[in-house]
Amino acid sequence: MGFFGDPLYTPTYKVAGDEVAVFDTSKGVIRVRLDGAGAPIHVANFCELAEKGFYDGLTFHRYVPGFVIQGGDPKGNGTGGPGYRIHEEYSTNPRNSHVDGALAMARSQDPNSAGSQFYFCLGPQHGLDSGYTVFGVTVDGLDTVSALRQNDVINTITIEHVSA
Repeated sequence: MGFFGDPLYTPTYKVAGDEVAVFDTSKGVIRVRLDGAGAPIHVANFCELAEKGFYDGLTFHRYVPGFVIQGGDPKGNGTGGPGYRIHEEYSTNPRNSHVDGALAMARSQDPNSAGSQFYFCLGPQHGLDSGYTVFGVTVDGLDTVSALRQNDVINTITIEHVSA
């Protein structure tokens, strides 16, 4: 999560629109089609962090049964981030739908406070649609998403380019 006072960051990664994030976790592999058209800042930010190994070895620090599994915090306790924050896109993304397996960015009370922490929806969570940016949806490994628990490890996240 970003923090008040952290700079608002614009990623330099160029979104191609065919990105798939491959999460290699201690419970298995998850493939997520990223939505570069609907959430280009979030996708670019996530791809930059993944490609530089930011997420490698981090854990999922928050598990709420039937709601979300959250990770991406370098401190491992819900208070860390990359040292910057990004602009929200939930108000402009036409596909901002928290379906089962949706990948979205966590944030603090400030709408423009997302940074590195993300979560997977464990079932539809449409109450979050108007306040949190969805930037991908699970296309393979939903069983792995469902099996994740607090302290499970993100071994690596790689970005692949796959045509539709």
